[in-house]
Amino acid sequence: MSDLTDEQISEFKEAFSLFDKDGDGSITTKELGTVMRSLGQNPTEAELQDMINEVDVDGNGTIDFHEFLNLMARKMKDTDSEEELKEAFKVFDKDQNGYISAAELRHVMTNLGEKLTDDEVDEMIREADVDGDGQVNYEEFVKMMMAK
Repeated sequence: MSDLTDEQISEFKEAFSLFDKDGDGSITTKELGTVMRSLGQNPTEAELQDMINEVDVDGNGTIDFHEFLNLMARKMKDTDSEEELKEAFKVFDKDQNGYISAAELRHVMTNLGEKLTDDEVDEMIREADVDGDGQVNYEEFVKMMMAK
């Protein structure tokens, strides 16, 4: 786990708090399900339990921040496969036109419980928007995800 930077750890802390809806320091199957559904996934109760069991080191049925960090560190090692990136892009690209607009980005972030100002959304688009057309295409999305 020592190979995570402070910045990565703080980003993961933010992600963790998106999952940890009641703020009690652990993620339950219910909380995991809520977030996954907001991302357009529809896992069964059994699948959610499997995901939790995979990383639940102390066997208490929930994921605490330390276990979450271990999971994220592992996930980063087997860096995002092409397939996962395509799936993630589809989640953002609501109208399936091959581009992520500011509105689509805002929609997904809001579903995740991230209330962003228009400026923050525009800034995220600007950072990823290499060709300057005001939206993010698949190549730009891949570059952005790989840069993390």
